[in-house]
Amino acid sequence: MNIDDQVALFMQGTEYGDEHLKQTMAAELKDRLIQAEKEGRPLRVYCGYDPRKADLHLGHTVTMRKLRQFQDLGHEVTFVIGTYTSLIGDPSDKDVLRPQLSPAEVEENARTYAEQAYHILDREKTKIRYNAEWLAGLNFADLIRLASNFTIQQFLTRESFRKRWDNADPIFLHEFFYALMQGYDAYALKTDVQVGGTDQLFNIVTASRKIMSYFGEKPNIAIILGILPGTDGVVKMSKSLGNHIPINTDAADMYGKVMSIPDQAMPGYSRLVTRWMPAEIERMEKEIASGALHPRDAKMRLAWEITASFYGEEAASKAQEDFIRLFQKHDLPDHMPEYTLKAGMSVQEVLLDSGLAASNSEARRLVEQKGVRLDGAILEDARQPFPGPGVLQVGKRRFVRVKTS
Repeated sequence: MNIDDQVALFMQGTEYGDEHLKQTMAAELKDRLIQAEKEGRPLRVYCGYDPRKADLHLGHTVTMRKLRQFQDLGHEVTFVIGTYTSLIGDPSDKDVLRPQLSPAEVEENARTYAEQAYHILDREKTKIRYNAEWLAGLNFADLIRLASNFTIQQFLTRESFRKRWDNADPIFLHEFFYALMQGYDAYALKTDVQVGGTDQLFNIVTASRKIMSYFGEKPNIAIILGILPGTDGVVKMSKSLGNHIPINTDAADMYGKVMSIPDQAMPGYSRLVTRWMPAEIERMEKEIASGALHPRDAKMRLAWEITASFYGEEAASKAQEDFIRLFQKHDLPDHMPEYTLKAGMSVQEVLLDSGLAASNSEARRLVEQKGVRLDGAILEDARQPFPGPGVLQVGKRRFVRVKTS
């Protein structure tokens, strides 16, 4: 792959909120690739992950997919586990103070992170580092030098802090340290490229690049990726909202959940969580726009690709066959009860109100045993908001068609 093609691939799915900044990053990336090629070395690329929760969902893998693209083209990838930054918690996308985790909680969550990352990353080519290695050794004088690069005004222009300021909600001083710590990560690793989501724009573009320059290093290139929406196609994927697609599930569940996303979410999923090249995505979108490819068939390609990337082609094909048999060939009862969904109801409440469960405890047990599906996708949390209309199935033989009023 030539350098222009590499730039196109690495910039796929990026969002900066500023076209000039995007073009600047693309130009810097091209120059760095040319320089690295002359020097006969790979680019040094990293992304940091704070192990605040043990289980990952598809939204967490967006940056991992980008790291894998760099790996596949011969570049050096470091997967940084934020054992030290997790003690604060990134305030970038929060308008309230994040609870501080204890070192024991961080360590417990960190144990599972790397193994889950290997669903995507090449185990043999991935360096795992923990940022406590370099952050724990900084002293107060180091912190003063790092902080001298920033003004309070820079932090208060950030939406998350500005909202709290305007509402007279407390903003704690230690929350400002997070960007400094992440910037020092980039310096400690002497990185060429740092990958992150749009919620990391300030931390990477402002803090990391400024701190690297302060220490005399060439500033890293920011690859800022869009945020993956959940299965509703609108809100950021989140386990607490019940719109997530877990990666520790099975092929049938993953396939079914991807098939449940709305058509308008397909471009984002294609660019952020598939192995497809830019030309392949553009071709498919043109076929949809011209009518040569039905959106349903395009979504089946998408669901197969995402599922195959985690569980292999055989499992993805089996999941697709089962989905077609059950939901396209209507291998369903000729008649089934109908239930009208009421606003704000949880999965547990729908199971109880529709007669699929006799009690709240039975509803919770059915969900815990992974015996409840909506259009083939497992519903994992009895308390989550009910996702929307579709065929609700309990076990192998009990069905209710859920409708909206």
